[in-house]
Amino acid sequence: MKKTAVITGGTRGIGLAAARKLGSLGCSIVIFASGAQEKYQQTFDVLTGMGIDWIYVRGSLDDSDDRKRLVEEAVKRYGRIDILVNDAGVAPKERRDLLEMSEESFDRVMGINLKGTMFLTQLVAKQMIAQEKIFTLKGHIVNVGSCSAAVSSVNRGEYCISKAGVSMITTLFADRLAPEGIVVNEVRPGVIATDMTAKVKEKYDRMFAGDQFPIARWGRPEEVAEAIAFFCSDAVTYTTGNYLDVDGGFHIRRL
Repeated sequence: MKKTAVITGGTRGIGLAAARKLGSLGCSIVIFASGAQEKYQQTFDVLTGMGIDWIYVRGSLDDSDDRKRLVEEAVKRYGRIDILVNDAGVAPKERRDLLEMSEESFDRVMGINLKGTMFLTQLVAKQMIAQEKIFTLKGHIVNVGSCSAAVSSVNRGEYCISKAGVSMITTLFADRLAPEGIVVNEVRPGVIATDMTAKVKEKYDRMFAGDQFPIARWGRPEEVAEAIAFFCSDAVTYTTGNYLDVDGGFHIRRL
């Protein structure tokens, strides 16, 4: 029997790379994003061409009804959820100095990145607990955090705060769900070549040209997906509440 993996933000970037990777390993894939399916059809055709069994559920992560419908559609189609990859997230629409951050921007970023992740994980965890254990563990949950959980960017403070919160979500659910046979871990990407970082390409190119990154290049979504797949595998049965930096060594403090 195949495992079923729910992936939020699975239509592009890291989420799409995770969908391809987990699908190639034999998982059935449930992709959740906010756009119309037609917008992503070319992407979905690639998954079909790879022999991956998938469905798409449209909705917004900050909407309670949409989160419930995602879980319902996944269970209706595949009967269970074995993996949750919390990848969906947004950056501020406009980067502003911390002293100029608006409440509207704060609420938008928190609603998706933090609140949405928190309460979708709650729903999926309940589903995992309720279903029959047929694999080594009842479930694997992987949160896609960010180096911004620990690195200050004063022109996008709401994003940093949200990702720091995601790290605590990892800790809390790892603690709560360990007795249930569910492990929860986190991947912290650094500067990855995605739509989100394309808007500030020149800034990061300059950083790579300097000495701030031991591995001085852009990361690829596929490299993050490899770490996600590891945390979703049966190789990880005695590790929970941990995180893995996928950041080219950016986290290393250097003199």
